[in-house]
Amino acid sequence: MKRRQLVGYAGIGLVTALLANVGYEFQATAQSSNSLSIQWLGHSCFLFTGGGTKILVNPFRPIGCTAGYRAPKVSSDLVLISSQLLDEGVVEDLPGNPKLIYEPGVYEYKDIKLQGIAIDHDRKGGKQFGSNIAWLWTQGGVRILHLGGAAAPISIEQKILMGRPDVALVPVGGGPKAYNPEEARQAIQTLNPKILIPTQYRTQAADAAQCDLSPLESFLSLMQGTTVRRSNSNTIAVSSRSLPQNTVIQVLSYKA
Repeated sequence: MKRRQLVGYAGIGLVTALLANVGYEFQATAQSSNSLSIQWLGHSCFLFTGGGTKILVNPFRPIGCTAGYRAPKVSSDLVLISSQLLDEGVVEDLPGNPKLIYEPGVYEYKDIKLQGIAIDHDRKGGKQFGSNIAWLWTQGGVRILHLGGAAAPISIEQKILMGRPDVALVPVGGGPKAYNPEEARQAIQTLNPKILIPTQYRTQAADAAQCDLSPLESFLSLMQGTTVRRSNSNTIAVSSRSLPQNTVIQVLSYKA
């Protein structure tokens, strides 16, 4: 893919124009160049801190399935957007002037190389919700793959690009815009990540009348035999020196 320049700054004007080995470490924050802090801000939004850089992925507007979450208005250096719909890819009022990337391609920010890989955002070849971008990069010595709202199977070509991630963030709740539990299991079997963080599932934050996602347990029931770790925090730190060899499912807790 062609190397692109970073697209621009996250601001209102831009948005308007765009219309089981389990020995990895649990810590509150990442302290070295070989560790990465991962903070869950609800739905598929995460803040990754490591190597002196903060990367925010998929800030959203609290509505429907995310109605009970706080708007993820946190400080970051770089914002990655997987899709731009009413409730997705919302960057108004983010603190500071973070750089923004919202198109597939190959990028470089400081010493971090990133790749955005297009994958359908629905089961109709992208005809309903268009294209979703899966983001792949290495930060704090950890190889990260965030699938955003992927809804299509991972192709051979995409698998070659994605490789085996250290940490994969995979939607599991279904609905029309992302993997349902069975589709998520198939994607995980393809990727074989060392740590799997489920995203985009039904929680108590949902407006019950407007949310079509399945709860997390619907996915976990299909993953019997895979180690599940539950954290009492919305933040963990992962060390590149102590990653598991077999897939571990890491469940984070949202902190209101």
